Amino acid sequence: MQLDMSFLPDGVSGNWSVSTFEVTEEDLSQKISMFKTGRWVPPGVYKKLSRNGFAVMTNTPDEIRDFTHFTRKACGSILINGLGLGCVVKVLLEKPEVTKITVIEKSEDVIKLVSPHFNDSRLTIIHADAFEYVPPKGERYDFAWHDIWDYICAENLKEMTKLHRKYGRRINQWQDSWAKYLCQKAEKESKKYSYF
Repeated sequence: MQLDMSFLPDGVSGNWSVSTFEVTEEDLSQKISMFKTGRWVPPGVYKKLSRNGFAVMTNTPDEIRDFTHFTRKACGSILINGLGLGCVVKVLLEKPEVTKITVIEKSEDVIKLVSPHFNDSRLTIIHADAFEYVPPKGERYDFAWHDIWDYICAENLKEMTKLHRKYGRRINQWQDSWAKYLCQKAEKESKKYSYF
């Protein structure tokens, strides 16, 4: 699955950057990644969002697949915690049944890099921390997507649970978090090999 993010220009703001990268058929690091994690990147040109030179999000097919189940279901008013490259936002804005998107993003630099390239009256981006943000009184959402983590690991589950509880009463239909099922799988694997 390919998601064209070429409209997003390369740039730097603070310790964050958006850049274009290419993966070739001969790229050994992708083959190593596939064996280690089961995730790989087919040859192509992609965008990445990096903090201090470390990629925290890309528009590679595996990362797009991570949220496809959510974007297929989502409609009406949607809350997103974590802007990233804006991939989820782009997909949702292509759906006429999406009436409103509220994005909570902690990094002002990420907002500066990404938000100017989305021009849709249904989209509101708020500079705030997902754990501290308090929606306006009476504000409700039909769906919510939480995506604020750099890695897929079992340690994310505690924060996922916290966010699901925090926003649960404001969600009419359903909420989910990035790669939650993979984090749960990692937790099961760690328990299986734990001797204590």
